[in-house]
Amino acid sequence: MFSTSTTRRLVMAAALAVMSLSVSAQSLRIGYVNLERILRDSTSAKAAQTKLEKEFASREKEIQNLAAQLKSASEKFEREAPTLAEGQRTTRQRQLIDQDREFQRKQREFQEDLNLRKNEELQGVLERANRVIRQIAESEKYDLIVQEAVYINPKHDITDKVIGGLNGAK
Repeated sequence: MFSTSTTRRLVMAAALAVMSLSVSAQSLRIGYVNLERILRDSTSAKAAQTKLEKEFASREKEIQNLAAQLKSASEKFEREAPTLAEGQRTTRQRQLIDQDREFQRKQREFQEDLNLRKNEELQGVLERANRVIRQIAESEKYDLIVQEAVYINPKHDITDKVIGGLNGAK
């Protein structure tokens, strides 16, 4: 991987970067935003979720109906299989396989369409959230706002301000 001298240089560079940050950290203003909370708690995210549920409700019901029909047909076949002639049993098995294949296809298409639309809606929420974050950063003179971190002191969390800005924005 890295030679010992390369590793030492990387460690030294990191140490120098940390020291230079600590010297200037006194004037550095940092904020943190929890995107998961924004996507869960903001009214625009909730509105997007409701919109998706309405948009896909009929297709979801259709998938559920197909699943119930497939289960019913499979159970019926299991009950009747011992009394069926070999040709009938083979025909019914093929029908079940075709029915299952159709169900799997429709379920896959539904999931792909739902994921695509969900990503589109979430992208819109994220774009609005980023605009609000920039406005807060500029108006409150933040030097850095991070969206992911291993640890954040709660005093740096500005997620509530962002959610408030999103909920108040039109």
